[in-house]
Amino acid sequence: MIYRKEVVLGGRTLIFETGKLAKQADGACWVQFEDTVVHTTAVSSKTPLEEIDFFPLSVEYRQMAYAAGKIPGGFFKREGKPSEREILSARIIDRPLRPLFPENYRNEVQVIANVLSADKKNNPDVLAVLGASAALCISTIPFAGPIAAVRVGRINGEFVVNPTFEQLTGSDIELVIAASEQSILMVEGESNEISEDEMVAALQFGFEVMQPLIQAQKELIAECGKTKQVVEEKVTQPELETQVTALAEEKIPEILNITDKTTRNDTLSTFLKESVEKFSEAFPESEKIINEIIQKVYKTHFRKMIIENGRRVDGRTTTEIRPITCETGLLPRTHGSALFTRGQTQALAVTTLGSKMDEQKIDELEGEFWKSYMLHYNFPPYSVGEVKPLRGPGRREVGHGNLAERSLKPMMPSDTIFPYTVRVVSDIMESNGSSSMATVCAGSLSLMDAGVPIKEAVAGIAMGLIKEGDTVKVLSDILGDEDHLGDMDFKVAGNRKGITAFQMDIKIQGISMEIIRQALEQAREGRFYILDIMSKTLPEPRTKLSEYAPRIITIKVKSDQIGGIIGPGGKTIRDIIERSGAAIDISDEGVVTIAAFDAEAAEKAFEIISGMVEEPEVGKVYLGKVKRIMPFGAFVEIIPGKEGLLHISEIDHHRVARVEDVLKVGDEVKVKLLKIDPQGKFDLSRKVLL
Repeated sequence: MIYRKEVVLGGRTLIFETGKLAKQADGACWVQFEDTVVHTTAVSSKTPLEEIDFFPLSVEYRQMAYAAGKIPGGFFKREGKPSEREILSARIIDRPLRPLFPENYRNEVQVIANVLSADKKNNPDVLAVLGASAALCISTIPFAGPIAAVRVGRINGEFVVNPTFEQLTGSDIELVIAASEQSILMVEGESNEISEDEMVAALQFGFEVMQPLIQAQKELIAECGKTKQVVEEKVTQPELETQVTALAEEKIPEILNITDKTTRNDTLSTFLKESVEKFSEAFPESEKIINEIIQKVYKTHFRKMIIENGRRVDGRTTTEIRPITCETGLLPRTHGSALFTRGQTQALAVTTLGSKMDEQKIDELEGEFWKSYMLHYNFPPYSVGEVKPLRGPGRREVGHGNLAERSLKPMMPSDTIFPYTVRVVSDIMESNGSSSMATVCAGSLSLMDAGVPIKEAVAGIAMGLIKEGDTVKVLSDILGDEDHLGDMDFKVAGNRKGITAFQMDIKIQGISMEIIRQALEQAREGRFYILDIMSKTLPEPRTKLSEYAPRIITIKVKSDQIGGIIGPGGKTIRDIIERSGAAIDISDEGVVTIAAFDAEAAEKAFEIISGMVEEPEVGKVYLGKVKRIMPFGAFVEIIPGKEGLLHISEIDHHRVARVEDVLKVGDEVKVKLLKIDPQGKFDLSRKVLL
């Protein structure tokens, strides 16, 4: 039987449908918004995985090329590994789902969202979140949903739900919000220097408009929802738990007084090992249970210390930011570099400048486009003192890099002001909390060190939350442990004028708008503090580029001049490149981009092309080259591609019998342009200059 629910969202109809496709999956849902369709399935394993201490959830999001009437490129002509866009969309689905599964549920769960139809107007990612929620809710998989997701834009001061791609080009906010019926669970987005109040208003708008989507799913559950699996309680050993808890209650407070992360972790590891040995004889094969008991006590005291005393594990107050140092120009041969250190988190950012030929081509369902600014984030294992194989960038690297890229994007200059392709790479040297926000700070400084004329410096800060009952503590500049053991991870980036990017994940239900408002205000104060320190290191972009950066010059030519610069079969432009040593690119709009690491090469190419497109001027003197000799005179090229007639009577003051007596082909000769006749022919004179 097919079940269907419709919701009007922003004047357009959104459809939930189940019962037609993928009936062997535990849950499946078709979500359609105009002509964009996403089909999402949820399947769990029949038995739990043993000996693991995490929830094995995997989320896949795939865009089928046929959805937009396209055939994949490449040799194999089929979809390959997920693109960056697909990875980011999978993260958007994963983050609000993960906290809503039972704490001790260990069955593998796989959520797969396939984009089956794309109208090139509506972004499918929020539809995939809706489909994942509905599929899980009607399945046997235990899940505390439903949830909903929408995209919020603001056009001409008015909030818009699920704006189209075209509408987003005129929006100063792009915000993806996921929420339950009670509270917001996840936020992801960017903005053009909006205030904290505007941010809260956008969140409130999104939360309210998605409530009908949650109600539609509740109706679907009532009609076709299956009985949920029973999650088995953890096997407990009361006597062991009592003894280990007593031991941990005595030791853990001492460990939490150690402010250094490495020393604290080493001490905790030693205590865990000693505890297992202590109870091994009376309680054999209980290592996992002992570790869980101790970690539970550790978490309780960790949070209690903050709630009751306002003291954090590294000794800071709730609003205090770790010591910060900044340095620029570290690397002698790069175009720009900066090292940003905040406590035990350290990011080395390097900016590289390239030409238009270095732009990245992006091929998405809605079409192709080019990126002239990109930021890449690397998280090597040594940054946290681990040994792991080096692979390609994982989902974490892609997600953190994208957040930092979006944070700096509103400050990037336009191509007309700065015609370079810009790549920023952030290598995390050390990590203990919010390396993505350290990347924002380091990236901003490295851009300024490279001489990129960004509008304002940008800083980022990660906020945390500890909530016990009605008692709330918002934490500024959180550590890794505070992220792991806390209730919120809220990253905010921006400048002194406002917010440029944000990302929030909530691990509990019941967070209020007032808490979000408090976190935003505390983040603003922290951001300003960080910007003050950054400005002491480098207050504004450098006025000169590195001597190792390419020199780029642009010229705007008329459309009818493009062919002359390129020449037949590209002969002319190849000759210019060979003569000058510069790389040259010409756009369809007539923008000529000249790039060279040697300034002289760029200037030479500029002079050649400028001469080719120069309009001859009556009365001006030119150093021309004799191209042809005729009985009545010589044809002289005064600028590349443009010749004039130097009549035999205008060669000299005395009578010239034969042109060859004075000039020969290849001679350079100074001539004056006397006139341009109605047919566009040039009359030249040499004798007036003698």
